[in-house]
Amino acid sequence: MPTVFERLQSGELPCAKVYEDDLVFAFMDAGQVNDGHVIVATKRPCATLMDATDDEAAALMRAARRVALAVEAAFAPAGVTVLQANRAAGFQTVPHLHLHVLPRHEGDGVTLGWPRREPGIDRLRELAAQLVPHLPR
Repeated sequence: MPTVFERLQSGELPCAKVYEDDLVFAFMDAGQVNDGHVIVATKRPCATLMDATDDEAAALMRAARRVALAVEAAFAPAGVTVLQANRAAGFQTVPHLHLHVLPRHEGDGVTLGWPRREPGIDRLRELAAQLVPHLPR
């Protein structure tokens, strides 16, 4: 079953496209939080960032930067949030790799928060040591 983003990309569903290259496309989010809210998605239907190739991930961020610059020029927001989520527990709602470029204004009602923990430098070093062997060289 194709995702809604695949259906938008193919033209099966209408969308207001703002950018496209070989790997990604960007379009206005139908659920505009603020004017200028754009979704940038991979053309290939990979579910999460971890399923993308390095080239797709780089293209996604490159396009997000271009869109963010355009959003700043067109809408003059007080700030811009770029958000990317993976899987349901990470708040992903469409199982197709994408990110939001969201213009922000004071008092716009958008909240992004989580409990802050400060485990100390020794624990941070232990956590880092767990990650390092899994990173590609």
